[in-house]
Amino acid sequence: MEWVTGVLAAEDYEVGRQIVQRGVAAVYLIAFASALNQFPALLGERGLLPVPEYLRRAGDRAGPTLFRRGYTDRRLRAVAWTGIVLSALLVLGLPQAGPPWLPLVAFLVLWGLYTSIVNVGQVFYGFGWESLLLEAGFIVAFLGSDEVAPPFLVLIMIRWLVFRLEFGAGMIKMRGDRSWRDLTALDYHHETQPMPNPASRFFHLLPKPLHRVEVAGNHVTQLAVPWLLFAPQPLAGIAALVMILTQGWLVVSGNFAWLNTLTIILAFAAVPDSFYAAVVPAVDPAGSYQPTPLWFTIVVVLAVLVLAYLSRQALVNLFARHQLMNASFNRWHLGNAYGAFGSVTKVRYEVVVEGTLDDAGPDAHWREYGFKGKPGDPARRPRQFAPYHLRLDWMMWFLALGSERGWFTPFLVKLLQADPQTLGLLAEDPFDGARPRYVRARIFLYRFASRREKRETGLWWIREPQGVLVRPASLRAESP
Repeated sequence: MEWVTGVLAAEDYEVGRQIVQRGVAAVYLIAFASALNQFPALLGERGLLPVPEYLRRAGDRAGPTLFRRGYTDRRLRAVAWTGIVLSALLVLGLPQAGPPWLPLVAFLVLWGLYTSIVNVGQVFYGFGWESLLLEAGFIVAFLGSDEVAPPFLVLIMIRWLVFRLEFGAGMIKMRGDRSWRDLTALDYHHETQPMPNPASRFFHLLPKPLHRVEVAGNHVTQLAVPWLLFAPQPLAGIAALVMILTQGWLVVSGNFAWLNTLTIILAFAAVPDSFYAAVVPAVDPAGSYQPTPLWFTIVVVLAVLVLAYLSRQALVNLFARHQLMNASFNRWHLGNAYGAFGSVTKVRYEVVVEGTLDDAGPDAHWREYGFKGKPGDPARRPRQFAPYHLRLDWMMWFLALGSERGWFTPFLVKLLQADPQTLGLLAEDPFDGARPRYVRARIFLYRFASRREKRETGLWWIREPQGVLVRPASLRAESP
């Protein structure tokens, strides 16, 4: 059976394996750190959407989770810290230095721990990159350790994941907003994306003809290039580099959590070691591998067969007339459908939350709560947070589009209570921990300041009031 394990070995992908294993582990570390910092306030025992209440309602529909028999914030922190420590060990490459089963178990534990979090995360974990991270962690578990050559079948499954991610995003754009088809999408996208970063205004103000070129290049990268991932080398490696370059462009121009970063990491599964040696001849990653154990080969083949079977609905979805975007077809988040920005918002609305210590009359002095990432103070330059994910800030973007889903009223109540956990999610509490008498939410139209407006005013944003979303509300029984 030695010829079988030899055929499945990909000895020219050691650098790619190191990048993929350590990179995916690093993203897991960020994801568990995000859960540690934000989950209790958003979804904990006293959170906006408490997990215990959700589990009572959802029952088995919640999917597999370690919290099935009872959720506590203490257990959540134990899960998060375990994930952080294990992820850090994988980033350092310590499990990979052992036998093949060691990184296999380590990544599967990460996948299980994070599945437990995602399956009770409700709307705050309803993002495509959560399922992407889960599926990536499961597949990467079968890449083996430094003792054996990377399994070629696993590298193919990673490329299949990248293909679904890129091609799915391309197809959802062509089927969705007309602005993608007439090449005008980037006239709006950089300004209206969920959380602009420091460079987003620069990209927005680029000449419109260049925006057309960007959109056309995006279509080529997402609709044509992904097919080359399954071509012989050097075509597969070149295709991967093209996608790495375009995903890097998205990293520079916006805050999309770890979506783009993880895509870049996974694309290295198609870049052979010969590419690195061509740039730096001194690089010679090839080592003397031990023969791949038969048991590991069997495990890899079975895992690939399972993944291929679970991907069948995602394959059909890619070519379906009513394509689903960011959908999981099973409770384990394997074989998912992906896609992003099938529609582009043409104008940017922001919900601004304010409080006052006064009566809610015409002379009340209202003060604005500051969020960490979402636009607020027009004079504040957007900040870079990705690949870290600010979940509350992202939900505020959806709120401005009319999607609330039950969390915003509890959020306002927490502000009225001056809840320390909730205030910890914000950048600025204008009352320094004191309880406001009233809170309200107003809607503003935001746009990036032009170059002239920026020079004259120093403002990054120009905003105009559009109305009231929530009238002044208090914890008192009487109306204001």
